[in-house]
Amino acid sequence: MNHYPDRPDWLHLPDYDGYSIVNLMASLSHACQGGSTGYAAIPGDDLANLSRARNIILLIIDGLGHDYLRNRCQGSLLGNYCLGRLSSVCPSTTATAIPTFLTGLPPQQHGFTGWFTYFSEVGSVLAVLPFCTRIGNLPVEESTLSPAALSGATPFFDHIQIGSSQLMPTAMATSSFNRAFSGRARITPFSGLKGLRTGLKRALRQRRERSFIYAYWPEFDSLAHHFGVGSPQVQNHFLQLDRFFSDLLSDLRGSDTVLLVTADHGFVDTSAETTIHLENHPQLQKTLMVPLCGEPRLAFCYVHPGFENAFESYVRDSFSDQAALFSSRQLLEESWFGQGDPHPCLQNRIGQYALVMKDNWVISGRLPGERPLRHIGVHGGLSPEEMYVPLIYAEC
Repeated sequence: MNHYPDRPDWLHLPDYDGYSIVNLMASLSHACQGGSTGYAAIPGDDLANLSRARNIILLIIDGLGHDYLRNRCQGSLLGNYCLGRLSSVCPSTTATAIPTFLTGLPPQQHGFTGWFTYFSEVGSVLAVLPFCTRIGNLPVEESTLSPAALSGATPFFDHIQIGSSQLMPTAMATSSFNRAFSGRARITPFSGLKGLRTGLKRALRQRRERSFIYAYWPEFDSLAHHFGVGSPQVQNHFLQLDRFFSDLLSDLRGSDTVLLVTADHGFVDTSAETTIHLENHPQLQKTLMVPLCGEPRLAFCYVHPGFENAFESYVRDSFSDQAALFSSRQLLEESWFGQGDPHPCLQNRIGQYALVMKDNWVISGRLPGERPLRHIGVHGGLSPEEMYVPLIYAEC
């Protein structure tokens, strides 16, 4: 392909210059005496009191998009405390955004580029967060290979100079990935919203000095995947979260705490009719030397040498209404993944091409033993619904 398209208006790229979750982490680093992350802090005075607060809590509600909060949750307490929106990273997905919260850096530096990432240095496609092989779903032994070795980024908790705690659901607290980036933080497992509330109160009591507390809640994301972000199940869960937020504000009253709530990404709902199954396109499949990587909403393609024209022609002829095709090099040159010096293996982890899906389309390829993609709610793309997350701020 000799010419790659200019970015269409429907693409919303991360705002690494000031209003992204990367810049939020830069603000938190300054507030927690961690110095510069290499990225600018969020402009203005909205977060000025972070440096003066005795305690800072950062609560990540996986999947809670700014669009959802603004358009479906009018009158909510969480909405009332929302200062505005931040962009996620690219792709807008948990596997790239959670490493950003845990290291303070975007994919440009931490090196994780989607749920499925091809690591050329070990010749394998891995599922990043469960840290297992894609084929066979086999766990990778930490003694052989660790997520930290594939990234090289320092945990945020080791970067800052104040005490830190990390509250994680029990099933995730001791995972290989979480341990790799928990650093000096005290890890506290919890179960359910009641357990999270209790854990936050206990974490505050246990720290006599200034403290930073990171907490992660996954259930909104799980329900949105299964039922769709527009479902009654997700709406009912949001109401529970709003009550939890109210209770938490009461718990924290008088504790000299700043409570920040944000998310890793938002959602769009898809359907069977807007799903492209790669196995139904054997001619395209033959051009690929590695399974599709990244995300169903933003797929990285590794094409056999000499098959580039065939690949481009097939995508152009068959998917022009469903996807935009970019050179992965263009994404690097336009700073889709971050700014500054890239991770030494970043180029190898994004293939030669990127398929960025339009509207609510997804593309999925199956390996032997894998179940078909059945998610209703999806993310990873560059729509405003997926890309923008709320910045919720409360001084207690």
